[in-house]
Amino acid sequence: MALSRVGCRWPLWRFGPGPGPGPGPAAGLSRARGLLEPRPARGATRSSVCYRSTKAGSRSVLAALVSKAKRINGRYERFLERTFPRFYVLYATFTKGVQALFLEVKEIRKIKSKMSRQRLSVQQLPYREMERLRQFRRDVIKAIPIGVIAIPPFANFLVIVLMYFFPRQLLIRYFWTPNQQVEFLDAYDAIRRDSYPDVVESLALAARSLPEPQLQKRLQELCAEVQRGSQPRVAELYAVRSLFSGSPLGLNKLRVSHVKALSQVLFLTPHLPAFFLRHRLRSHVLEIRHLDRAMLRLGLGQLSEEELKAACYLRGLNSTHLGMSECRAWLEQWLGLSCKLQASEASLLANSMVLLSLNYVRAKE
Repeated sequence: MALSRVGCRWPLWRFGPGPGPGPGPAAGLSRARGLLEPRPARGATRSSVCYRSTKAGSRSVLAALVSKAKRINGRYERFLERTFPRFYVLYATFTKGVQALFLEVKEIRKIKSKMSRQRLSVQQLPYREMERLRQFRRDVIKAIPIGVIAIPPFANFLVIVLMYFFPRQLLIRYFWTPNQQVEFLDAYDAIRRDSYPDVVESLALAARSLPEPQLQKRLQELCAEVQRGSQPRVAELYAVRSLFSGSPLGLNKLRVSHVKALSQVLFLTPHLPAFFLRHRLRSHVLEIRHLDRAMLRLGLGQLSEEELKAACYLRGLNSTHLGMSECRAWLEQWLGLSCKLQASEASLLANSMVLLSLNYVRAKE
C-alpha cells in the first residue's frame, strides 16, 4: 500500500505539483508536454527591444545636441550682429553661400545622373538645367586658382586675406553680398563695354573688303548707324547674315584683333594664341545658341526676373538696372535673331551681342 502511494506520487512530483481539482494525471502530462515543446527565445526579443531603445536614445541625444548647437549659433550670430555689424554681413553671406553652393552641387549631381541614365547630351536638357551646368562650370574654373593657393600648409590665412581684399576676382557669385553683386556686375560690364567700339570698328573695316557691293554698302551703313548712337533692327541684321559665314567675317576668318575684342565681350581671356581664341569663341557662341533654343521652348513668360536679367547679361546687355519688362523686350529681339541663324553664321551672333546692346536706350539710362 505504501509502495503504491509512492509510485502514484512520483509522476506528480516529476511533472509538477500535486493535482488540484480536475482530471489529475492528465493535467500533469499536459504540463510535461509544455515543458518539452520549444518556446521562443527570450534573449532575441530582449536584444531587439534593447537595440530599438538604444537607437531611439541615440537619436534623441543627437537631436538634443543639434538643438543646443542651433541655440548657441543663434546667440553667436546675434552677438556678431550687435557688436560687429560689418563682419556679421560677411559672415552671413559666407554661411548662406556655403549652403547655396552645397545645394547647387546636389542639383548638378542629379542633372549628371539624369543625363547618364537617360543618355542625354547637354543640348537635350531643359533650359534651366543647361544654364545651371554652364554657370557651375564657370564657377569651378574661377575657383581653381584660390584652391591651388590653399594647398600648401598654413596657406589658409593668405587665402582669407586675398578673398577679403579681392572678392570680385577670387570669390564666386555665391559669396557676394547683394550690394557686391550689383557693383561687381557693373564693373565687369564696364570692362567689356570698352571693347564694344573696337568690335564695331573691326566690322566696318572688314566690310570694305566684301565682294558683294550691295551687301557691303548695307553693312557699312549699319555700322555707321551704330557709331552714331542708334540701335539696328533685327531685320537689318538678318538681311546681312550670309556675309558672316565665309571670308572675311566668318569666325575662322576674322582678324585677330576682332577675335580678341569679341572674346572680351564674352569674358574670355584675349591672351591666347589665335587658334585657341577662335575655338573658345566659337564654342561659347554656339553654347549660347543652344541656350536660346531651349529658352524659346520654355517661353520667356516662364522666367523669373532674376533669370531674365542673367540671360540679358550673358548676351551682352547690362541688365542690373533694368526692369523685368525691359529685359523681356530685349530678349524677344535677341531670340528673334538667334533662333533663325545657322551654326555657320555664329559670327553674326557674336557681333550682335555688341550691335544690339551698345545703344540700347533703356540700358544707357
